[in-house]
Amino acid sequence: MSNIPQRGGDDAEFAKPLYTPIKRRSFFMYAGATAGATALLLSGCDDDEETVTNNNSTVSLGSGDVGVLNYAYALEQLEAAFYKQVVATPYTGITTDERMALTAIAQHEAIHRDFFKAAITQAAPNQIIPGLNPDFSKVNFSDRNSVLTTARTFEDLGVAAYNGAGALIKTDAYLLIAGKIVSVEARHAAYIRDLITPGSFSASDVVNAQGLDQALTVSQVLTAAQPFIKEKINGDNVGK
Repeated sequence: MSNIPQRGGDDAEFAKPLYTPIKRRSFFMYAGATAGATALLLSGCDDDEETVTNNNSTVSLGSGDVGVLNYAYALEQLEAAFYKQVVATPYTGITTDERMALTAIAQHEAIHRDFFKAAITQAAPNQIIPGLNPDFSKVNFSDRNSVLTTARTFEDLGVAAYNGAGALIKTDAYLLIAGKIVSVEARHAAYIRDLITPGSFSASDVVNAQGLDQALTVSQVLTAAQPFIKEKINGDNVGK
């Protein structure tokens, strides 16, 4: 695990190299925001806590590119909440390397979540979905296999979701950002897969005979993700 950055005592400092390029450069590029406005937006998105909805409500992701952004934001919320819990309650027998890598992944997912929150707030403040309530009741966070198999589900699903959503994105700048994020998600997926079964990082269930990663529709992804989210997610108009 020598390629995983050493975690310092300050999580904000640890995440800064990734957090800063995404938030600053990307925002200026596609949102045309001023430095002052961007700083103000981002300062409001660093809070790890979300304003959540009432359980059992229905959340519509919306349409067009905003729908795609909300779609990604919903999935990133789920991943960020999951890894936050993994880090807070490490499973029995976790190694130093595993703890370090899972902490790095948790920070990446939090950055992705905050990025989308800020992006949608900038582009369509009245259309952003609220914070969602995750349902991890079937995950045993003290058990390594339970945690890692759930992580594999989330990471594989995330990669397939970004790959599938690429065709729905109309704004080139959003597509560029999605491509950058999916490459990070694919690194997470490969690492988690190898923790479970060494050498399975590109197994045939995720990479086909043409060497291409899988791509899933919004409906397929939400069907798989829904059991982990208390609200009902409606993605019928995403990208339309």
